[in-house]
Amino acid sequence: MLKVGVLGAGHLGKIHLKLLQQSEKYDLVGFYDPNQENAKKVADEFGYTPFETISELIDAVEVVDIVTPTLSHFDCAKEAITKGRHIFIEKPITNTVSEAESIKTLASMHHVRGQVGHVERFNPAFTAVKDMIQNPMFIEAHRLAEFNPRGTDVPVVLDLMIHDIDIILSVVDSKVKNISASGVSVISETPDIANARIEFQNGCVANLTASRISLKNMRKSRFFQKDAYISVDFLDKKVEVVKMKDVPENPDEFAMILQNAEGVKKQIYFENPDIHSNNAILDELETFADAINSDTTPIVSLSQGARALRVAQQIIDCF
Repeated sequence: MLKVGVLGAGHLGKIHLKLLQQSEKYDLVGFYDPNQENAKKVADEFGYTPFETISELIDAVEVVDIVTPTLSHFDCAKEAITKGRHIFIEKPITNTVSEAESIKTLASMHHVRGQVGHVERFNPAFTAVKDMIQNPMFIEAHRLAEFNPRGTDVPVVLDLMIHDIDIILSVVDSKVKNISASGVSVISETPDIANARIEFQNGCVANLTASRISLKNMRKSRFFQKDAYISVDFLDKKVEVVKMKDVPENPDEFAMILQNAEGVKKQIYFENPDIHSNNAILDELETFADAINSDTTPIVSLSQGARALRVAQQIIDCF
């Protein structure tokens, strides 16, 4: 079991603490939170061991789980890495792209592993179809949320859209060619609604919309590729897979057949991949333990986290 400590005991930090306590792959040593009142409350309520300083906690563990506000990610990660500790760091990886690049360099120098908390990679709906998403040429993503003051210290791009940026970058095997975007501030000091269009060198186009002032919640992405349409509902954990194939010589009488203007006929059929219920946060934490133990690249590497942040920052720069 890997000795682990958590930096930050806010809403998400408490979830991480609970799951790490349950995990058979980690030995939860304790946590640090700068708010002494909150730290005492969490310690009294759940029995976790509070530490007086960040340094003391880092010194006591092998893995540091950074669940602090984004502005402090770099300083926490830098101290942990320079002391030879592996780091799990919540998204976005850091506040700036230059900080993310520094973290990557430091991790390589000190031979430690790092994973970024892009939890949607572990969403059971996405994992059920990710291998079916092959060379998509048009992607549409909507991530809408009801207003919640938590997270409004950063633009909606870093708060919400970055989830979809990471997903899209993980399935499109091409470099970004061009980005255009617009954003509007409604309640916060930073944009609350944003739309972005990402064009890739291979011709793929992704259209992303994110809002944190919607009347309903939605987290849905649609992938269009040659002879297939795949829809992923990250919120309700559902998928739709519609495929086309050449019409057989003797099609079933109930077969759905389309014919284009050139007379080419295609048969439409549906696939229903199994969706296995899981706890995505526990999965991302435990696969990180597996990567450390097997000395392999984590599923969401520091490089991937940095790339997602770079694209997010390019979108913000368009505003």
